[in-house]
Amino acid sequence: MALHDDGSRRPAPARSPDEELAALRARVDGINGALLDLFSERARIAQRIHAVKTATGRPVHDPERERQMLERLVARNPGPLADGAVAHLFGEIFAANKALMEVGERRALRVARKPGQPDTVVWAGGDAIGAAPVLIAGPCSVENALQIEQAAAFLASRGVRFLRGGAYKPRTSPYDFQGLGEEGLELLAAAAHRHSLRCVTEVTDTRHVDLVCRYADVVQIGARNMQNFELLKEVGRARRPVLLKRGLAATLDELLFAAEYVVGQGNSAVILCERGIRSFGRETRNLLDVSAVALLRQATALPVIADVSHAAGRKDILAPLARAALAAGAQGILLEVHPCPAAARSDAQQQLDFEEFDRFNEAVFGTLEPALRKERA
Repeated sequence: MALHDDGSRRPAPARSPDEELAALRARVDGINGALLDLFSERARIAQRIHAVKTATGRPVHDPERERQMLERLVARNPGPLADGAVAHLFGEIFAANKALMEVGERRALRVARKPGQPDTVVWAGGDAIGAAPVLIAGPCSVENALQIEQAAAFLASRGVRFLRGGAYKPRTSPYDFQGLGEEGLELLAAAAHRHSLRCVTEVTDTRHVDLVCRYADVVQIGARNMQNFELLKEVGRARRPVLLKRGLAATLDELLFAAEYVVGQGNSAVILCERGIRSFGRETRNLLDVSAVALLRQATALPVIADVSHAAGRKDILAPLARAALAAGAQGILLEVHPCPAAARSDAQQQLDFEEFDRFNEAVFGTLEPALRKERA
């Protein structure tokens, strides 16, 4: 009943459907705003909880408490939402708050780019990675003295400053060529020294770190070992520049955390490498994630390079992939080059011969500004 001007009480006039709908929508809008305020307050409290846990060394994520909270919420559910819907909605809220805390963890990483922080330049002897774009090139595996000598002499004549070659080769099949071990290290280092190059080679075992570091100017951690945490810590203690490849199915966060293992041991000379990730396509060996290059350049000041050979697994598209990676911000390209790829003992299908390298070099670096081409002159 409504009180009218004459003091009488009469039933209020019925609202039209449009008026009732507008009123209900207004109530929904008000509830939405109230929920947003509560979500924001909850997120701020979660951030404070995270800070307290971090300061006291307690585990940040507590799945048991999340389970108990969900059970209590479902138990007090008055309807009309189903219990499963309530559990799903609050599960999403928990996940959003966890993601917010993880953002804070990433910002606290040593490898995270700080506001205004310039790019890091990693020096191997007198040569830099992280300034002008560089080429790191050479055969997949060191096979014999003649092969690595020919590769080193040719690449040095083309202005390349970094010679790559594997002495220890992690292979999918135990029957494939596994590398020459220390003999391969000796051959690689000797060829690099004769032509004033810096050598880059992979270490696969904590027991080999000291040995590899005696020969290598840059130590590579391959994709299969990106989360070999003891190996990461060991190369972090070795104080050699580390080229860290992204794992075959690793997220960018996982790559940054892997780099943090190295930096946490006091070695800040880390180079990140996007080398392609597993996908469902058969056209290439892996999928070169060009977006990863751009995102990593935002997330960290560490140098970021791209291994187009392992991404493609074929020769004919290496130049376009390299151009795409450089356009996305890559500070270098890792490339496989062999005097006679048809006779290579590993990855023959993706290694360039010398003529193919010249065409690649012109197609990729011939499009850069003259100031950047000086790096290969």
